[in-house]
Amino acid sequence: MYKRNQVFIAACIGLLLFGIMLITLGSILPSLVSKFQLTKIASGSLASILPIGIIAGSLVFGPVADRYGYKLMFIITTLLMIIAFEGLAFANSFFLLQVSIFLLGFSGGVINGATNAVVSDISEENKGANLSLLGAFFGIGALGMPLLLGILSKRFDYPYIISSVGVLLLFAAAYFVTIRFPLPKHHQGFPVKEGIKLLKQPALLLTSFFLFFQSGAESLINNWTTTFFQNDLSFSKEDSLYALTFYLGGLTITRMLLGKLLKNISSFVIMVISLSLAVAGGFLLLFTDSHIQSVIALVILGVGFAASFPVILSYIGHIYAQLSGTAFSIAFVIALTGNTLINYSFGLISDKYGTKQLPVLLLCVIACLIVQIILIKKTISSKVKM
Repeated sequence: MYKRNQVFIAACIGLLLFGIMLITLGSILPSLVSKFQLTKIASGSLASILPIGIIAGSLVFGPVADRYGYKLMFIITTLLMIIAFEGLAFANSFFLLQVSIFLLGFSGGVINGATNAVVSDISEENKGANLSLLGAFFGIGALGMPLLLGILSKRFDYPYIISSVGVLLLFAAAYFVTIRFPLPKHHQGFPVKEGIKLLKQPALLLTSFFLFFQSGAESLINNWTTTFFQNDLSFSKEDSLYALTFYLGGLTITRMLLGKLLKNISSFVIMVISLSLAVAGGFLLLFTDSHIQSVIALVILGVGFAASFPVILSYIGHIYAQLSGTAFSIAFVIALTGNTLINYSFGLISDKYGTKQLPVLLLCVIACLIVQIILIKKTISSKVKM
């Protein structure tokens, strides 16, 4: 029999690794460009491999988790991540670098989905609160990796830092080996027919497409605000990156607080308040005329977006408890598709109209989220406590 606290700690470690993984490539990309003498096209192709790997991992983890459970998945995924980090550190060819980045994305996609699914499975009550607390560890990893690189890069070259991080992951793998995880739900084979039926479920499609827009909104902030600040608000490069950490900080701290709030306040009320804050942050960013207001806008957006993934995943976990892994896979693949499409769409918009349109598109996406949450309320309120 598994111990809930041990499994929850394992999930927190896993999502911490995902946060580290997701931010690492962007942090060391300039060094990789210099080392391999990459053109802009080649460096752009490297960045595109990571989300492809994440989508592939997100597609695979759910059916595998429902069939075989989580233990081997956590262990093997961590070992793949170690290989990927060592490859990033010491690859001596462009092909090996590409393979390492794909492995990094794939392992990240698996661990992101598996950690959320297993926490949903072990949380009979307070799914949203537990998923919010789990989500805070993503922010800790995402904030910690640039800080680590910034401090250590003054004394060490990036390959040794990345390699050392990879070696430290062995401790995570060792912990996963020593504990028990929940048993698989389907011992007799992959739940293919049941998984296909899920694609016709209105509740799953509505919640997944909420995450489609939510992931798209987050991609706009993570990928475009630094450019927006530099091009349209005259921020320096360093100040732009510094401002982005305030968004991640607001997101992380709020998820920690939500771990308590969601135990006592309706999740729907939390979502209404959160999306209202997101609207306020979007309008402040649209009409900002100072650096301080811009940073405040990002903090408000971080606070406003903090609840979305934990709350919506808790709904999915409640409704599809017997196929939670497969349901989470579908949700994450749809979410990541939104991330990619909305991010790409703004690339086209900015090329024609400039990055100053960022707050406008962000507000449009938030409007879609508001419509979606109202539809979700009408559709699933009889199936899950909101």
